[in-house]
Amino acid sequence: ESKFKRFVEIGRVALFKSGPFPGKIAVIVEIIDHSRVSIIDGPTTGVPRQPYPYKHLTVTPLKLSALPRGGGTKPVRKEVEKEAIVHKWDNSGWAQKLAVQKRWALTDFGRCSVILGYLLASRES
Repeated sequence: ESKFKRFVEIGRVALFKSGPFPGKIAVIVEIIDHSRVSIIDGPTTGVPRQPYPYKHLTVTPLKLSALPRGGGTKPVRKEVEKEAIVHKWDNSGWAQKLAVQKRWALTDFGRCSVILGYLLASRES
C-alpha cells in the first residue's frame, strides 16, 4: 500500500502555484515527460490550453473520471461541468484557506472595499 495518493495523471486537477494564473485550477490532459505537463486546460477557469512545468503546479486530490487522453477543450469542459469540479474546488478547505490568505494580503483600502462590496450586495438582495 503506497502512502502517495495524488499522482500526475490524465484527468487530474492541478493548482497553479505561480506564473500568469496563480490560484487557478486546470486539468492535466497530456504529459510530455518527467518535468512538463504537455497540455493543461482550464476551460471554465480562464486558463488557456498550454504546456506547463510541474514545478509551478500542485496536484490536487480532485480527478476527472472519464477524460480521454489528449482530449480537446470541448470534452474537457463537458467533463468539468458534469462532475462540478469548480464547485467541488470552491467548497474544499484548501480553496477556502487560499481565499482567506488572499484577503489578509490586501491593504486596508482593499479590505474596506471587500467589506463594502459585501454590504452593498446584501442590501440589493
